Amino acid sequence: MPALLLLVVFIFYPMTRALLISLENYNLISGSSSPAGLDNYKQLMSDGVFWASLGHSFYFAAVVIPLQTMIALGLALLVRRTFRGVGIFRTVYFLPVVVSFAIASTIFKLIYNKDYGMLNVILKGLGLPVADFLSNPDIAMIGIIILCIWKAMGFFMIVFLAGLNNIPDSLYEAAHVDGAGPVQQFIRVTLPLLKRTTAFVVIITTMDALKIFVPVYITTSGGPAQSTSTIVHYIYETAFKQMNMGYASAAAFILFGIVLLISVVQLRIFRTDVEY
Repeated sequence: MPALLLLVVFIFYPMTRALLISLENYNLISGSSSPAGLDNYKQLMSDGVFWASLGHSFYFAAVVIPLQTMIALGLALLVRRTFRGVGIFRTVYFLPVVVSFAIASTIFKLIYNKDYGMLNVILKGLGLPVADFLSNPDIAMIGIIILCIWKAMGFFMIVFLAGLNNIPDSLYEAAHVDGAGPVQQFIRVTLPLLKRTTAFVVIITTMDALKIFVPVYITTSGGPAQSTSTIVHYIYETAFKQMNMGYASAAAFILFGIVLLISVVQLRIFRTDVEY
């Protein structure tokens, strides 16, 4: 009952209230509202800025999901080995996870600075042209992608490491006896038995990627030329700068439906009967 009460107060009631607001013309400053029906949703269907922001979010997710998953799995395979100092490597790789996203974003904003950023200092030292990561619409999103992968890969490394440690060594021994090499063992034993772990990583990464906001807000504020404005940044701008809470709530529920649909599809794709 206490857990249910917490869910009702902090999850179900706010979601229900937001759904009702999405059906209204609700001004955040005056608090006045009038019924709008499905007008907010219909207007979003022809809102080019909304679709562009949604496209930026999908681009971000399409790049981050496979790269972050592969890097995290690679790190997990490396630190799974037993050797002197392995604990230091695990700590170093996990360290970015405990850093606040706001602090990490601020640090990377300084690193990317065209005039005095560390990255361009290194490029100049190597005789390479400097790059204006946060002011160039063509590469601004790449800078945010690098930041987010660096920030989260340590967490998913630990998740994959837990999954790897749960695979019995006897299976690898049996595969070795049957003549399977390291690559075959990875493909035929490790990957199938990591399917549930991979499903968790991919689904959580997808939800986080589509909801990305803090790095965008701190590093670029959606610029330059709205090239990094994600869907959550668009919702924030609509709700708290344009003060149109009804329209923003409608956009939020469309995002909720998209994330829910993608998660259901991913669960079916990664469904497995393999037990260990």
